[in-house]
Amino acid sequence: MNAVIVAVVIMLVLSLLRINVVFSLIIGALVGGLTAGLSITETIDAFTEGLGAGAAIALSYGLLGGFAIAISKTGIPELFVAAILKLVKREGDSQKTGLVKVLVFLLLLVMAIFSQNVIPIHIAFIPLLVPPILKILNMLQVDRRLIACILAFGLITPYMFLPFGFGAIYQQILATQIGLSGLEVKLTDIPKAMAIPALGMLFGLIMAFILFRKHRKYKQATSEIQVSEVHVKTSNVVFTMLALIAALFVQIETGAMIAGALAGISVLYVTGALKWREADQLLTEGMRMMAFVGFVMITANGFAAVITATGDVENLVNASASLLKGNVSVAVLIMLFVGLFVTLGIGSSFATIPIIAAIFVPLGLELGLSPLAIIALIGTAGALGDAGSPASDTTLGPTAGLNVDGQHNHIWDTCVPTFVCYNIPLILFGWIAVVFVL
Repeated sequence: MNAVIVAVVIMLVLSLLRINVVFSLIIGALVGGLTAGLSITETIDAFTEGLGAGAAIALSYGLLGGFAIAISKTGIPELFVAAILKLVKREGDSQKTGLVKVLVFLLLLVMAIFSQNVIPIHIAFIPLLVPPILKILNMLQVDRRLIACILAFGLITPYMFLPFGFGAIYQQILATQIGLSGLEVKLTDIPKAMAIPALGMLFGLIMAFILFRKHRKYKQATSEIQVSEVHVKTSNVVFTMLALIAALFVQIETGAMIAGALAGISVLYVTGALKWREADQLLTEGMRMMAFVGFVMITANGFAAVITATGDVENLVNASASLLKGNVSVAVLIMLFVGLFVTLGIGSSFATIPIIAAIFVPLGLELGLSPLAIIALIGTAGALGDAGSPASDTTLGPTAGLNVDGQHNHIWDTCVPTFVCYNIPLILFGWIAVVFVL
């Protein structure tokens, strides 16, 4: 058995059985390494060496969690929620309730899209925006699985299709790796090639609205906001806006989420919007909220290091190619599934591209695929699995925001719904694009 398949399958099965994701990643990595012929010492060494790559991301998310909790204590999120609750609490006004739902869905979708391209802060907005909105979602009995799918769409589709922000990074990696593998392509061709796969993501979003349209009841927190009791100092509003602007500006200038979070927290400290005697407890609470995300990201990097050390990604593709005998339709389908397996395991579409491009480009040329078709093949194969992977920040981010009250399961309420809604359409639309259109 191929070590990549073994490692990913074990990790996914254990996760589906509600075994902790961190533990599942470790076990999957160990079994994968041993399957590939590595000794237990070599496997552990590879895993340990890979852990360091996730440390910066984990610290970033921890600080962002602290920043989010600090902002929540200024009263601004409650003020925002209270304004919407005035609309929700009007009994018998179903039209008004429907309007509130649409506004909340649009707000989350637009923020997720902006976080990839216009304001490149990635999942940093989720712990700031989602927890306060949970009170509204609970009252409207909105299925949180739908919210997870809305956020996943906004976090994935823009970098696949739009050449801005994280999209510029993803498409630059795609063009560079294809070029290094023997096929020069233009950056301007990538959005054209990825248009049909992006339509697959849109189809998946529509499917999510259909699958999770029914009401789902959640326990409302005892500290439900009373509209008449919300009072926020004007100074706190001003200082919080300054903190958000500082965090955004520093992050964009430095390219580091750690620096951005520190800048935002510092503004809250200096201005007094964050009380000194409460600061330590609040920041610790926020870091605790994002600790799970951090541990998974660190462990996922160890898992990815073991997968790379086995060398079985190339073996997996070569073995598949030897069975194809020139059948383009089947070959493309298998390569898409290979991309899905790799990304499900390592949790990063950006890291998947260099792993698969060196093999997919010559194989695609041998099959007679056009340059646009090869771009669509590798771009789609890389994006596959970002939705649904237990180790992806596309799933970890929504879970961190939706599970603050312990009523949203990472695997069954985020990973499985996003996997079904996006990976299945993405395979279908990607396959159609490569085989029949491009």
